[in-house]
Amino acid sequence: MTKLLIADDHVLIREGLKKILKEAPDMNVVCEAGDGRELLECLKSNPIDIVILDISLPGKSGLELLKDIKQDYPQIPVLILSMHPEDRFAVRALKAGAAGYVTKEGAAQELIQALRKVIQGRKYVSPTLAEK
Repeated sequence: MTKLLIADDHVLIREGLKKILKEAPDMNVVCEAGDGRELLECLKSNPIDIVILDISLPGKSGLELLKDIKQDYPQIPVLILSMHPEDRFAVRALKAGAAGYVTKEGAAQELIQALRKVIQGRKYVSPTLAEK
C-alpha cells in the first residue's frame, strides 16, 4: 500500500483528490496539509511514500517546500499538482527535485498514472511537455 500526503490549501481540491485516489486500491492518503507548516508536521509524524504538492501554498511556496523536502527527506518523491500551465513551471519544478508535474486540468487517470510512475522511481511529464 502506497502512503500519500496531499498538500493543497483548498479543502475542496484535497477532498476531490481523496475521492479520485479511493479508486486506486493500492494507494492510501494518510495525511493532508493546507500549508507548509502542516506539510512538514505530517512528514515528521507519518511514514509517507509520496507527496502530492500544490505549487501555490500560503507562506512558503511549493517550490520552496520542495527544496525543504528534498533536503530532509530525499527518499520521498514529490509530484507537483498545479493550476499553472506546464510551460511556466514544470521544468523549474523538475530541476528543483520534483519527480513529476501534473496540471489540475488533467484527467484523474493521468494523476494515478503519474503517481504510479513516480513511485517506481521514474519521472513523470505529460506527453505534451515531453515533446517540447
